[in-house]
Amino acid sequence: MLLACLDLEGVLIPEVWIAVAEATGIDGLRRTTRDEPDYDALMRYRLDLLARNGLTLPEIQGVIGTLDPLPGAVEMVGWLRERFQLVILSDTFYEFGMPFMAKLGHPTLLCHKLIVEGDRIVDYALRLPDQKRAAVRAFHALNFRVIAAGDSYNDTAMLTEADAGVLFRPPANVIAEFPQFPVTTDYDGLRAQFERAAAVLG
Repeated sequence: MLLACLDLEGVLIPEVWIAVAEATGIDGLRRTTRDEPDYDALMRYRLDLLARNGLTLPEIQGVIGTLDPLPGAVEMVGWLRERFQLVILSDTFYEFGMPFMAKLGHPTLLCHKLIVEGDRIVDYALRLPDQKRAAVRAFHALNFRVIAAGDSYNDTAMLTEADAGVLFRPPANVIAEFPQFPVTTDYDGLRAQFERAAAVLG
């Protein structure tokens, strides 16, 4: 049985932190996993910015409520679900990601959780370290063959662990560091990559 694993931000939805940066004027929040390979360092940086600027979870969720999936993403999810089991593996948080799941037709989302006191985000809790790689390993243990797609540094472990991996709209620095993965910049190309991998993997 073939299973498709997709990253969320940058693949199916806009980058949430960039949208928050644009809405609040906190320019430092533009930094994402496309720029920083150390996820904990990135999150500590973000949490510090939130605290220093007094930004609350409801304010962030208000920005998220104005966002829609990327053009063509809903159709991409539908196409995948007709042909594969589909799981979204993301380093976002349920408090951010779940509103998008309704807009995407309720695919399964595996991600992390925020630690909130009152209305302030004070910390975060990983599902487990290196969860994307661990999830693919677990799927392999269940006798799934996995095709994965993502766009950032934090997706490359998932792509490496998968039976086939694809970079979708990655930045040039990720392409340069991970030349072993095919690159596509649109959903038609992503469909073609999944079809090609599925034909090989059976």
